[in-house]
This record gives sequence, structure tokens and C-alpha cells, in this order.
Amino acid sequence: MIKIINNTVFLCYNAGTIKKGGNYMKLSARNQLKGKVVSIEKGAVNGIVHIELKGGDVVASTISMDAIKELGLEVGKEAYAVIKATSVMVGVDHHHS
Repeated sequence: MIKIINNTVFLCYNAGTIKKGGNYMKLSARNQLKGKVVSIEKGAVNGIVHIELKGGDVVASTISMDAIKELGLEVGKEAYAVIKATSVMVGVDHHHS
């Protein structure tokens, strides 16, 4: 499922559905981050899926509840966060004087 937030495209799919020799989707996005679903915050229409990556960083994506169901996402399952961005923002800490 694809979600666009602030001109950034997020795609989540269940890693368990991709089997060697089976059907799968090949993507042009280079940022394909594999991890495990550690939490899903369910709302009425959308949910926030948190995927923990190797090293402990967590990526969050807001997708529809229908997409969460269709992808079979649940805590403990492997999934990918696929990030395709047309721009990268840069920020710094602001220290008050």
C-alpha cells in the first residue's frame, strides 16, 4: 500500500508473501528497509505501523486500515518500509541562547 506524506511516498508490504521463485514486486526505490512490525496503532480509517529495523531504529508509516488487513500486518511479522523521495530535508538542533 502506498501513502504519500509531505511529498514522500511510503510503501509497506509483508515480507512473508515474497517467496523464492514465487510472485513478487520489483521496485525502483532503493530505500527498501526490512524489519519487524513492533506495533500498530489502529484508528477508524488509518493506522500507524511501526517497523523496527536491524540496529533498533524504527520507521513509522500511516496507511489505511484496509491496507493493514490486506497485507496481513501484525506485530512480530516481517515487513518492508520502502521509501522513495524526491527531496531530502536537512535540519539542525536549535539551541536557545
